[in-house]
Amino acid sequence: MVYPLIAVKLVIGLSALIAVTRLLGKKEMSQVTPFDFVYAIVLGGLVEENLFEKSPSTIWEMLFGIAVWGILIFIVEKATQKSDKLRPILKGRAEPIVKNGEVLIQNLEKAELEMEQLKSLLRLKGVFSMKEVKDVILETSGDISVLLKPEAQATTYAGLHVKAPSTDIPECVVDEGEISHKGLENIGENQEWLMEKLAEEGHKDVSSIYYAEWSEADGLYVQQMHSS
Repeated sequence: MVYPLIAVKLVIGLSALIAVTRLLGKKEMSQVTPFDFVYAIVLGGLVEENLFEKSPSTIWEMLFGIAVWGILIFIVEKATQKSDKLRPILKGRAEPIVKNGEVLIQNLEKAELEMEQLKSLLRLKGVFSMKEVKDVILETSGDISVLLKPEAQATTYAGLHVKAPSTDIPECVVDEGEISHKGLENIGENQEWLMEKLAEEGHKDVSSIYYAEWSEADGLYVQQMHSS
């Protein structure tokens, strides 16, 4: 009876965790603050703590704990969205650590960062010299945002006074030898249109195509299956 109970708790616990995290909103790992990390650990701990208890009643205790914790976090999230005073206390605030090319040593030390750590973070952004840096902001997630000096910034079409080519997001139309009807629907086309386009490129058998995508700007891209 113990093993089926553990399986039931895992299924119910996972479902409850998914429901709570969906309720609290989508975030990438790069957007997670220390506060977010703590509440995620506690949520997982609530499931783990009750996992090997032999009493079926612990399922309700686990769900109750997850529900109460989820509600508390939801309240905190809403409060930080509406209150400018609570937000920096609970979530922290973005701090400048380089301004107009000058390192703000006091802010750097306040963030418990050393100069070598700052240089390491800059290298991850593709910046290898402090001479190129105008401003750096340390975000609440621990990541940095970098503004380069004008002379170090990449040349843009606008800067060259040249019209940029049009771009759009390609839509998958063939995936692992199968036509993606959803992709065709998204671009307002049908299977007959796709087969005509593929034929123009010399592809007659969809099953021999591993991946194909379409965009108005770049046309059709086709990747054939690789024979072993």
